[in-house]
Amino acid sequence: MVNRLLSLSVFAFTLQFSQAQSTIDVLHYKFEIALSDSSDSVKGNTFVTLNFTRPSDRFWLNLASVNSKGQGMSVYRVTENDDDLDFSQRMDTLTIQLKNHASAGEKRTFQISYKGIPSDGLIISKNRYGERTFFADNWPNRAHDWIPCKDEPDDKASFEFVVTAPSGYSVVSNGKLEEQKTLPSNMTLTHWTEDVSLPTKIMVIGVARFAIKEFADGPPHIAISAWTYPRDSVVGFRRYSVAAPIVKFFSEYIGPYPYNKLANVQSTTMFGGMENASAIFYDEESAEGPRSFEDVIAHEIAHQWFGDMASEKSFPHLWLSEGFATYFENMYVGMKYGEDSMKKRLLNDREQVINFAKRSSRPVVDSVSPLMGLLNANSYMKGGWILYMMKIEMGDSLFQKFIRTYYDRFKGSNADTDDLERIAEEVSNKDWRQFFKQWLYTPGIPQLDLRWQYDEKNKTVSITVTQLQKQQPFQFPLQVGLRGSNLKVVTLNISKQSETFSVPSNPVVTNIEADPNTLLLFESRVEKINP
Repeated sequence: MVNRLLSLSVFAFTLQFSQAQSTIDVLHYKFEIALSDSSDSVKGNTFVTLNFTRPSDRFWLNLASVNSKGQGMSVYRVTENDDDLDFSQRMDTLTIQLKNHASAGEKRTFQISYKGIPSDGLIISKNRYGERTFFADNWPNRAHDWIPCKDEPDDKASFEFVVTAPSGYSVVSNGKLEEQKTLPSNMTLTHWTEDVSLPTKIMVIGVARFAIKEFADGPPHIAISAWTYPRDSVVGFRRYSVAAPIVKFFSEYIGPYPYNKLANVQSTTMFGGMENASAIFYDEESAEGPRSFEDVIAHEIAHQWFGDMASEKSFPHLWLSEGFATYFENMYVGMKYGEDSMKKRLLNDREQVINFAKRSSRPVVDSVSPLMGLLNANSYMKGGWILYMMKIEMGDSLFQKFIRTYYDRFKGSNADTDDLERIAEEVSNKDWRQFFKQWLYTPGIPQLDLRWQYDEKNKTVSITVTQLQKQQPFQFPLQVGLRGSNLKVVTLNISKQSETFSVPSNPVVTNIEADPNTLLLFESRVEKINP
């Protein structure tokens, strides 16, 4: 996800989770959605197939209740095998009472009929040309604002959308197009099916008047397409055409692209880009705006592997999604435009992390901040830098093996930071506890004060490195460039709050530079001390 340069207001989303929420594991959803141009009211039927994880006489789903503005979803019937069931709606929770108690391991299907005006989640608005649009915008837990579901990132399910909308609209969604047919009263039914189990945050529909183009240069058997507003199609098709080579690049590095298609969709929603599996939504300017969106497209496509297919177990581990996408976005830019382009991005990312650390005392793995507050430089830029430093430590080939092993182990399921650490130790045969503790579970970054002087008599340079941050000292290798008539780079292994190194150097050192090759996430100041 790209969050419009991380500048959106931070606000909290809350859900009413019952302790008994874990009694079910959703296996499949079938969402039947009826849309109209006469009002913003939505009518829905959801068929939810679930497995009971323990004996139960009821279960809970998340669904937004009607608020004081008259927005929200009102359930009017719940059935199982055509038998009506008792239910109640309160505080965004739908409680369904079973007629027949469920046994552990029992698989059952229920139908929920409801209607209402979405308070969020399904954004019904007008695009830049004043044309009516409908776009799902579920992240982080806003799917329950318009569909009944278990709105948690670790509960993955296969699903289908059957959308009835006025003719003239095109409907895009995850997965494969099963059916499209004309109905009476100038209505069209469109049916999409996704067989891959996904979290609710990336289950979407987009309904608008689109121009559509399919590209021919993607991986075999993967349909890659662009969906833009018709007036933006000339530039939009050209901009979205970069998706095909990006998919091929990541497929070769990580593993095969995990879905049967990739639709790149111009949309009218909250985020600059949203990684909905196989149907990425980008903001309106992506197709016709003042800047290139190639890096954003690379970021969102990287999410198809990390965040979508291999998902975080819970939102405190969001960096496993956003940090990975940031790293691979930078990696793609470096591959296409050269190492200097990647390092320029790394330097910019480092500056954003430095600025964020000055106003935040939260670590990357953060269970305290509001969910929208997690869209910050910790999850994105610091997460990407952490992976980059792991690559420096492991080397290119071992790091690729690490990435492939992690993805292969957790594709189709969920992981947390401890899982990633175990894979790193397994692949590298090295203890990564200190690395993960200081970079992921400790707030801030190293703040270094480097003071140096050159001893002409002994032909040595003395460098004192002091860590100024409030946290315990970090441990890391620090490259220092010694500049004189040439450049000599030495590595100092830092482990204490303050330590002094003496480095032989002939010719005379006239200046030193911390991290000349852009390998470390840190903040520093350098000062020469006169003898």
